[in-house]
Amino acid sequence: MSTAFKGADILLPKDADMQKWAVVACDQYTSEPEYWDRVEKYVGDEKSAYNLILPEVYLEQPGVDYRIDRIHRTMKEYLDKGVFKEYKNAMVYIERTQSDGRVRAGLVGAIDLQEYEYYKGSESQVRATEATVIERIPPRIKIRKGAPIELPHIMILIDDVKKRIIEPLADKKNEFTKLYDFDMMEGGGHITGWLLDEDSMEQVEVLLERFSKQEAFDRRYGLSGRKPLTYAMGDGNHSLATAKEFYETLKRADPYADLSEHPARYALVELVNLHSPALEFEAIHRIVTEVDEKALTDALTEQLKLSDEESAQSFVIVDNGEEKRVYVHNETSKLTVGSLQNFLDNYTKEYGGKTDYIHGADVVRELSKKPHSIGFLLPDMGKDELFPTVIEDGALPRKTFSMGHAADKRFYIEARKIVK
Repeated sequence: MSTAFKGADILLPKDADMQKWAVVACDQYTSEPEYWDRVEKYVGDEKSAYNLILPEVYLEQPGVDYRIDRIHRTMKEYLDKGVFKEYKNAMVYIERTQSDGRVRAGLVGAIDLQEYEYYKGSESQVRATEATVIERIPPRIKIRKGAPIELPHIMILIDDVKKRIIEPLADKKNEFTKLYDFDMMEGGGHITGWLLDEDSMEQVEVLLERFSKQEAFDRRYGLSGRKPLTYAMGDGNHSLATAKEFYETLKRADPYADLSEHPARYALVELVNLHSPALEFEAIHRIVTEVDEKALTDALTEQLKLSDEESAQSFVIVDNGEEKRVYVHNETSKLTVGSLQNFLDNYTKEYGGKTDYIHGADVVRELSKKPHSIGFLLPDMGKDELFPTVIEDGALPRKTFSMGHAADKRFYIEARKIVK
């Protein structure tokens, strides 16, 4: 089996102020328009990836079509005016110093969309880790359609426990050409990028090809009869799903055309080892509002057979600020969050109520004090549970975990042409 991750024709700005060029992923700070106002003021009239993306805070606001048209015009202008230098068939090794001081190593290249399916139960080499919300794709297709280039905030994970693929590049980085090295705006930390030499790139592809083979997959997970999962989505699943759907739309529009070499077949991504010490999985908790707390708790207790007797799955119920740990004896998912989410989905569908997803335990405690509200504190998911759960269950329950804080998400730096 060949590997789905390859070199790409990577575009980087030639002489931009990189601190003004690089901006955080468009799906961050969606409830903080003032963040994006500050970015716009800081960038001013300078060349910036800000002019090439649509922050999702504006996605449903008036004037969005005008914004998209302006993005497309600016992309073409940047290409026509020679803003970019293109590095053919390239990979970029990056080291991102996060806001907490830890360093996350990554590798920028292209993922083959032929090897990716986002539906639950997919057996493709590249898989979604959470359910994909199909309704979120069409607005993003609108942005990609007519765009001559893409900028990625997609992060894809590999389960390389022995750290044989990405980590060894750190020892060779001083032999590589340094492409950029700068502090990022708005407390985004620091990033440095190096262009891999041909030998190192070839070595990465060989290692990934071995890693993708059936025998290696079976050994890693003690399985047989399952197709290999090599690449699992970390961040940007809906962006990758949009790229996939856009490519499939091109194929449907001209079923007799050979699009196997079309640039839209690939998407630019950052590959990161799941076992990077800089990556932390944090639980996303639940608060349910507009419900009868006792009726919900009674139904939950009955369906999941909750008790004080210890079991593998447990969570904390927070009602009016009071907390109680309960143990699940009727598991409906491989993960605690899945057993709870399955119940909440069915219960709120039948009896009403609204489930919100909360990052901080203290926020849940406060919100649970409001009338007709009840909270649930969930355990952090272990990294070693990610791949086995996706293999076994097809995908994780939505909002299972958060991977790092907003300031530490991918920033747009590299770009790539997606039209011929």
